[in-house]
Amino acid sequence: MPQIAQLAATYSSQVFWILLTFGFVFFVIGRGMLPKVQSTVDARDQKIAADLEAAKANSAAADALEADWRVQENAARAAAQARMAQARAEADANRDAALAEADVTIGETLAVAERKIAAGRAKALGEIETVAAEAAADIVRRLAGTEIASDAALKAVKAVI
Repeated sequence: MPQIAQLAATYSSQVFWILLTFGFVFFVIGRGMLPKVQSTVDARDQKIAADLEAAKANSAAADALEADWRVQENAARAAAQARMAQARAEADANRDAALAEADVTIGETLAVAERKIAAGRAKALGEIETVAAEAAADIVRRLAGTEIASDAALKAVKAVI
């Protein structure tokens, strides 16, 4: 077969070109491009690691800020509740004072009204006694035909009442 006979003649030439091609690829890609690609990959890995560390630090800072905010919020809430309780206590005290003042005013008004009622009752009772005494004197004058003194009629009416 002629192909096998030809193999020995072309073998050394093929080996030469294969070595030359692989050598070229090795030096151009392996020595020239691969270190650049590797340094880019390493830089990217370092950047990712640095970004992760920065993210962790920022997360910790955010957690600390949130904790501080919560403390401030709780303090503000407690202060607001204290102010509300104080305002409620002041309102209760003001209400109690106003009620006490109104109670005193009502008591005074009631006392004045009771005195007026008592005076009116005494006046009415006095007038009733006077009217009754006049009526009794008039009845005695009409029935008996005699005059009775007003004082005597008034004493008789007071004795009966």
